[in-house]
Amino acid sequence: MTDTAPDLTLDELRAALAPIVPRHAAFDGWSVAALDAAGAELGLPPGRAGLAFPGGAVDMIDAWFAHVDQAMVDRLGRDRLAAMKIRERITALVVQRLELVDRDREALRRALTILAKPSNAARGARLAWRAADAMWRAAGDTAADFAHYSKRTTLAAVYGSTLLVFLDDETDDFAETRAFLARRIENVMQFEKLKARLKPDADRMFSPARFFGRLRYPVR
Repeated sequence: MTDTAPDLTLDELRAALAPIVPRHAAFDGWSVAALDAAGAELGLPPGRAGLAFPGGAVDMIDAWFAHVDQAMVDRLGRDRLAAMKIRERITALVVQRLELVDRDREALRRALTILAKPSNAARGARLAWRAADAMWRAAGDTAADFAHYSKRTTLAAVYGSTLLVFLDDETDDFAETRAFLARRIENVMQFEKLKARLKPDADRMFSPARFFGRLRYPVR
């Protein structure tokens, strides 16, 4: 990798650096110093790695999260996911993401602090949506109606709150976080069941067209 890194395209270089930068960001922050240190591991001269991240820290974080999106699916495997129930799939995907960032918790903490700034709020929301979308797609979701958006909005909220618990979780195998995640997913599942029960019956809903049609053609 060291011999070929200087010949990579900027997109390839970005992908190659994405999983390396967090290890240095834990100590140097999401900074040029962290980026150059990561680049040095690939045999790059100072400043070369920065060309792949013109947006600075937020671009570095974006690339890391994109790497996690893909690694999450690669590690679990679609065949393995297909054998699970939907709740198990979502739980496994969230847990896999946590395992992928576990050794870089300090980098994650710093990343979330950066994304929480008002100037980065929109970018942070897009990254949360992208993570939720990646998980639902990996879970086999094909919804194209309003459910497509509601599922991702809900999962983004669940994942975000779970990350906050995870950052301060000192239990073995982050057991506290797993328990919190299980409760949140259970709450979501119960809510979805309630929505299904309360979903209006189309035949019982008032329809102006049906109403006037019956006036014209009375039901006998």
